[in-house]
Amino acid sequence: MARRFRFRGFTLLEMSMVICVLIALMSTGFFFNNKIKDWQLGRTASETLRTVYSAQRMYLADNPTATLASITSAKLIPYLPNGATTMPTVTSLTGATLSIAVTVSPPKINNGSGGYYDPSSSTTDLLWDVGQ
Repeated sequence: MARRFRFRGFTLLEMSMVICVLIALMSTGFFFNNKIKDWQLGRTASETLRTVYSAQRMYLADNPTATLASITSAKLIPYLPNGATTMPTVTSLTGATLSIAVTVSPPKINNGSGGYYDPSSSTTDLLWDVGQ
């Protein structure tokens, strides 16, 4: 009488499938983690711009004859909340530190080469900008 042994365990194919599924789940997690970090940078930038916009409006309310072109960062610093002593900056998606243009209303983020920085597809989405 021949005895048949039944091996219990995973086959190579089953192990490969489990590893592929785990790699796919990890890749998806890393992708969404990067997108969430980008969104957080945009959200922080929009909050910073709102703060500067508020300071800009308070300055113009206290100085009704002042023009937008005459506003400087130094003039807005006393109007920033929490006793800030410097003008806030924004971090881009690539990690660069960008300044804020205060001579336009609403304020915009300078890209460092004479233009404005907004990596989102809309200027009214309130992400990387104050909106209209």
